[in-house]
Amino acid sequence: MDVTPIDIASRLDDEHLPVFEAVPQLFGDWSDIPTKRGQLDALLEAMPLPDLPEGVTVEDRYAPGPEGDPDVMVRLYRPANLPSPAPAYYYIHGGGMVLGDVAGSDASCANVAAELNVLVASVEYRLAPEHPFPAPLEDCYAGLVWLWRSREELGIDPDRVAIGGGSAGGGLAAGTALAARDRGEVPLCFQLLVFPMLDDRNITRSSHAITDGRTWNREANLAGWDAYLAGNSGGDDVSPYAAPARATDLSGLPPAYINVGDLDLFVDEDVAYARAMADAGVPVELHIYPGAYHASPGFTPNASLSKRWNADEMAALRRALVG
Repeated sequence: MDVTPIDIASRLDDEHLPVFEAVPQLFGDWSDIPTKRGQLDALLEAMPLPDLPEGVTVEDRYAPGPEGDPDVMVRLYRPANLPSPAPAYYYIHGGGMVLGDVAGSDASCANVAAELNVLVASVEYRLAPEHPFPAPLEDCYAGLVWLWRSREELGIDPDRVAIGGGSAGGGLAAGTALAARDRGEVPLCFQLLVFPMLDDRNITRSSHAITDGRTWNREANLAGWDAYLAGNSGGDDVSPYAAPARATDLSGLPPAYINVGDLDLFVDEDVAYARAMADAGVPVELHIYPGAYHASPGFTPNASLSKRWNADEMAALRRALVG
């Protein structure tokens, strides 16, 4: 596909541009993923993290892992005045299938718990390439099953359990929702898919157009999928649980909310997935934000665009879980 790369910087507003220009060119050369993890972890550690809101307790629990595999850690965020039974939000962190951990989302998960007065659970899944598909997906599913089976102990409302995540976490959330539908063990009421990573084929216009090394780009995405699928990305036999864009039957999924920036390499596959779910009769709300690149609300949380994005997202989760 002959696509002219997008000059992201030329399309950013005055609040986003200085932050974007300050980011190092870290999203190239993925030949050594452990080294790349260290570089990106150092970048994230240099960013100031907000304090956890008062009154939210954090507890680590362990779910039985997939058969023959280690237990899966699930971190719970419980606000002080949580009702019983309470809605629950099961969150999956991002990182291109090769990066990230639960701790990196502590503040955002605790904030959701405090603002919506719901129980939030965040799963620590194994990463590729050390643990390729299906290990990360099955870890996410095992944590969800544990949450569901522990609903009486944890005081969870069985009619109000939602799943969500960002980037790779959004893709894993979509895949876990497909697995939950097909295996019939956990009824989900909602899926929140934040710029989700859905399609291993990397054939859309936007997947070719984003090449800037200051954000998740084509080179990084190819490396992430190659690691996750053990070198089989783009192959003929990729499971829809791994790459939900491959699914041919999306009927019966819970209502969905998808948000993505128009400068994100995932925008085309996210729009296509929203359209496919809608065609299958799944209620879908889709938001595309002009001038937002991949994960830009996290890099510029005080920008007016980011505030609008985050408010819209929180409102959607509130409608699904609280009413």
